[in-house]
Amino acid sequence: MMALLRHPLSCLALLTLVSALVSAQEDSKPFDCHITIGDLQYDLTKAGGEHSATREVPVPPTTIEDKVTFNICEDLEHKSDVPSEDQCPKGTRACLVRTNRKEGQADRVFSVIPLANSSADAVTYSSLHSPKGVELTFAGPPYPSVHGDADPIPQSFHIKLLCSTESEQSAVNFTSYDGKDARLEWKTVAGCPIGTPNDGEKKPDEGSDEGGSGDHKEENVGSGLGYFFLILLLAFVAYFGLGAYYNYSTYGASGADLIPYVFAAHGAKSWSYADTLSYRHRDFWREVPYMLRDVVSHLCSAVRPRQASRGGYIAV
Repeated sequence: MMALLRHPLSCLALLTLVSALVSAQEDSKPFDCHITIGDLQYDLTKAGGEHSATREVPVPPTTIEDKVTFNICEDLEHKSDVPSEDQCPKGTRACLVRTNRKEGQADRVFSVIPLANSSADAVTYSSLHSPKGVELTFAGPPYPSVHGDADPIPQSFHIKLLCSTESEQSAVNFTSYDGKDARLEWKTVAGCPIGTPNDGEKKPDEGSDEGGSGDHKEENVGSGLGYFFLILLLAFVAYFGLGAYYNYSTYGASGADLIPYVFAAHGAKSWSYADTLSYRHRDFWREVPYMLRDVVSHLCSAVRPRQASRGGYIAV
């Protein structure tokens, strides 16, 4: 053995054999029914177990029954009461058995087609949006063509798991088989992503009367009216505040005279009360922009950081 390892070609052949064995083990890793698509995670074990779906194709004077038996999470088990030649080989996840039926005669199985392998590398999947769900595609081995001189046709098994909130499993729908692609649909809870709302469940803001949505709308209306009155109140406060400031700074008013448009004509007997009110009203609004400018200027000067004095000599 040591002499064999000393030879370079022998070492290279041994390394190649080990790499091939490791790759074969990795490729044969079975599909475990836990998948992630983007941010969505699916636990397909809820759809595990052996299931079947059938369809009939009239071919007078006989009828062909196509029966697909599948288990997406584990390999199909061999049945002791069924002849081995009427079952798919080990390592199969989906098997199509085609039976010819004719009245007055015994049923005859004429095709047993492995549709899906168990390897994880043989499985592709994608999410569905309308309706919500997930679609799985299992690759299968090639099967001889009905035309004897043609090449074998690779088989594949497609199943759509449509999101359903029903606790009981619905029947599997066998939609089509064209000689290479078998397609099935199944409404099951396994088609719903983990941690997201399922189809049929209403969000808190949906509906008109359920879940308190009517109260929510009334609350929104009430909040809008509350904001309106709050803004109106603030406007009045600002109005009276600026008016009082104006009366104080312009006329030296105090007490009740600070209230806008309330004027006691001290010594102004030649003016009527209406004339004085009109004059002060017009004068007040004329001065509002300047008062706002003074307020803003005062605030800016208060918060503006003082500039540091430059070093050096000061000219005298």
